[in-house]
Amino acid sequence: MLQAGADYEHTRQAFTWSIPQHYNIGVDACDKWADGSGRLALIVETPDGARRYTFDQLKAWSDRFAQALRAQGVDRGDRVGILLPQTLETAIAHIAIYKLGAIAVPLFTLFGTEALQYRLENSGARALVTNADSLDKIAAIREGLPELASVFSIDGGAAVPGLHAFWQAVEDQDGAFTAVDTLAEDPALIIYTSGTTGKPKGALHAHRVLLGHLPGVEISHNFFPDRAQLMWTPADWAWIGGLLDVLMPSLHHGIPVLTCRLPKFDADIALELMARHGVTHTFLPPTALKLLRAAGDPGRHGPFALVSIASGGETLGRELIEWGRQNFGLTINEFYGQTECNMIVSSCAALFEPRIGAMGRPVPGHDVQIIDDAGRILPDDVEGHIAVHRPDPVMFLEYWWNPRATADSFAGDYLLTGDRGKRDADGFIWFMGRGDDVITTAGYRVGPGPIEDCLLGHPAVRMAAVIGVPDAERTEIIKACIVLNSGYQGSAELVAELQDHVRRKAAAHEYPRLVEFMDSLPMTTTGKVIRKELRRMHEQ
Repeated sequence: MLQAGADYEHTRQAFTWSIPQHYNIGVDACDKWADGSGRLALIVETPDGARRYTFDQLKAWSDRFAQALRAQGVDRGDRVGILLPQTLETAIAHIAIYKLGAIAVPLFTLFGTEALQYRLENSGARALVTNADSLDKIAAIREGLPELASVFSIDGGAAVPGLHAFWQAVEDQDGAFTAVDTLAEDPALIIYTSGTTGKPKGALHAHRVLLGHLPGVEISHNFFPDRAQLMWTPADWAWIGGLLDVLMPSLHHGIPVLTCRLPKFDADIALELMARHGVTHTFLPPTALKLLRAAGDPGRHGPFALVSIASGGETLGRELIEWGRQNFGLTINEFYGQTECNMIVSSCAALFEPRIGAMGRPVPGHDVQIIDDAGRILPDDVEGHIAVHRPDPVMFLEYWWNPRATADSFAGDYLLTGDRGKRDADGFIWFMGRGDDVITTAGYRVGPGPIEDCLLGHPAVRMAAVIGVPDAERTEIIKACIVLNSGYQGSAELVAELQDHVRRKAAAHEYPRLVEFMDSLPMTTTGKVIRKELRRMHEQ
């Protein structure tokens, strides 16, 4: 655990990593607290009211589900997809998979059929845990997934080959299970991340990734778990922000987590939820904060028990910082990271005053530098690549089945985040922009490549290019620039059809809110679309 020092420099210099050779996320985040004491682990908000679950229950159910997976032939190193929202069964599945020594593949419930098929096929998933809402998608792609032998549904749904009832499978086991003795370096998790071109890449993480997250979580919440009673985030557990910034670190520290299925973020529901349950710590993406601020006086839902709000995904401005102070009496701590190497820069109001516009300082334990193309550290106030030196416990192992992309992501011993920034004389890191064409929208990082591929699958589309354009609420919104095939004409009806096509095939959060039909796209002599020119044309 990170120890509070007199100041940032003292805290950073006093920190040392303690990564055991043998380590298992499931045992650490669950079994160590399952001592018969009935310690609270989860509060699950349902339409019928809140339900409470203990670490003892999580251990018993995850042991049984690990047995059920093993009975279906899932073994150490096999991949298991989890296509569920925030819910009890999501936590059980993650813990069981880790204890089995298998590899979890979290999947966003808003993914369309093409996005799901690619991830399940690329990972070679042998099993999937899902619900009735998503089974129709799985049924549509099931024949194209020959390695997927077993599908566990938590609440019924469409019949697909290899379907099992999740809770029946749990109840059928005798409960005796010994967790696999994994090494800290053994693979535990694949999270797919969007890129600028080609298919999404699977960032493979080791069991140590949870330990690697802890300093960033602790400092971004002013030495979490100090004064912590209950943690909550609207961020989906399919993404690294919800899973490893909130759920698993909280369970590691024995702090209960509030779970709630919010199909769409609603400021009033979020405020009422936090007030009613007495949430003390929360991770709120900047877009959620902007929506809360726009909703009016939070006090009408209070009183609140909040002692810490952390945020990440884009730089916070002065207005949001002041809004947090005025309405909750606390300073929102901003943090920074990426799927491949997360929680590496953070603010910490308990140690230093935030510098408006800066992301914060390197989290103790992480060597974050600004480097040039050759991997050389640059002087203060000179823009370059934001990079992290290896080895680092929070850093990914590799891109799944993609050694070329893995090698390309490093400059010497520095992992390139894909972002550009600079460091000032006091060690604050300033974000200057993406080094590629990834779009930041409503807290999600979205690569244009998969959306363009999806659009090209529509018969009306001859060419497609996707860019992000500025938006006050979402940071950026997605815009598609389309060249049509002969016989098609641009219209409002075609715009709606293309938007729905992306929602169904790619992901609901990736559809283009703006569509412009063009005669041609600006391209280099080698045939590459010049997205920079498209952004310039949009600004005119």
